[in-house]
Amino acid sequence: MAEATRARAAPLHPYLPDEIFIWEILLRLPPKPLLRCRAVCRAWRRTISARDFLLAHHTRQPSLPLLYESDDTDDGGGYLDVMPLDRRAGLAAADQLHPLARFDTGGDFTHIEASCDGILMLCTKETDWCLSDVAYYSVCNPSTREYAPLPQLRGFCIAGMYPHPPTGEYRLLMCLDALLEHERHDAPEPDAEHHLYIYTLGSCEQPRDIGWPEAEAAIHTREPVLFRGALHWFIEKDCSESCMIMVFDTIAELFREMRAPAVPSVADLFEMDEMLGMVSFIDGTATVDIWTAQDYDSEVWTSKYRVQLPAAELTLRFGFDKYNSKMVVSSRDDDADDLLILVKSGKWLLQIDRGGKLLASSHHESSLGITQFLLKQTLVQHTFFPTIEGYVVNDWPFFSPDDYAVET
Repeated sequence: MAEATRARAAPLHPYLPDEIFIWEILLRLPPKPLLRCRAVCRAWRRTISARDFLLAHHTRQPSLPLLYESDDTDDGGGYLDVMPLDRRAGLAAADQLHPLARFDTGGDFTHIEASCDGILMLCTKETDWCLSDVAYYSVCNPSTREYAPLPQLRGFCIAGMYPHPPTGEYRLLMCLDALLEHERHDAPEPDAEHHLYIYTLGSCEQPRDIGWPEAEAAIHTREPVLFRGALHWFIEKDCSESCMIMVFDTIAELFREMRAPAVPSVADLFEMDEMLGMVSFIDGTATVDIWTAQDYDSEVWTSKYRVQLPAAELTLRFGFDKYNSKMVVSSRDDDADDLLILVKSGKWLLQIDRGGKLLASSHHESSLGITQFLLKQTLVQHTFFPTIEGYVVNDWPFFSPDDYAVET
């Protein structure tokens, strides 16, 4: 607060004290209108650009379900739209899903690999002459339009991204890509155990080997949830074994297992009302079971909801197929008990509440993808970005700068 208000004799607003105008009004604005306020005058720009203000602003942003849309362009290229689903009260359904940023993919398949504190990891897959689906990674902040390639991560698969509070760094937990590990000069021998690695964004060092081969085999196939400073993965077990969650302590860099409710199929994790949640879509039915870890430390779970999707209505109107549809569950920040089930069925995106009621539907001609990730936008200028070779702002692969552009 001191940084944003010091050394300014005149108030920013003629009728309001700065304590009210900055910390009760400006702080509550979404990123887009807040960036427009920078153009009012130098004093407004200086205040809004202060790091303490931007950090406080980030904490006020909602965690929005993250979707993406991709398609090929007429000239043989392609694009990827980053599309958070904004469900704030009073916002019409037609205004809830709009691109935050558009990337030029050059016609190669690109998707969102990880999300943390407004930072996204993108994965682009190209076709190699001897290998298919060669993966290249990049890091970006769609709100500030910062982008940097990460060629040193070729040959790895990203298992999770997380902040490291003791150092202020952002780190990636990774494993080797089985298809490409023989091409890396620093890869293990073919008969060596697979290990997990940690890479710090902006570092010139190679990813650091931390071992844990038994964890590597379990976590790289599912998307994690960051909760209480740890990454969590639901682990698929044989029918004879109980369900478990693999937990990675991001400070101690240690793994442990946590008990999970017994479910008849695979499950996904999410955060709900400051608790760890789990959702299971029962195979061959239109039933969704939702659990919460009522006592996280004692690993005590409670069955929260059983949602029956309106399968007959969805099938008739949208061609819903319970075997092939993609579903995720999220909870709205301003109303933790307000759950949303997102269903992708063909070219339709359906929004269903915890009572099984269809809230909204939208048709998309392009390829729409829904993820387990959330996006909590940030305008904070992270120091690691400019240290990466190839770093750009408001430049390719972003499409033409729009009113989200940040002047440098």
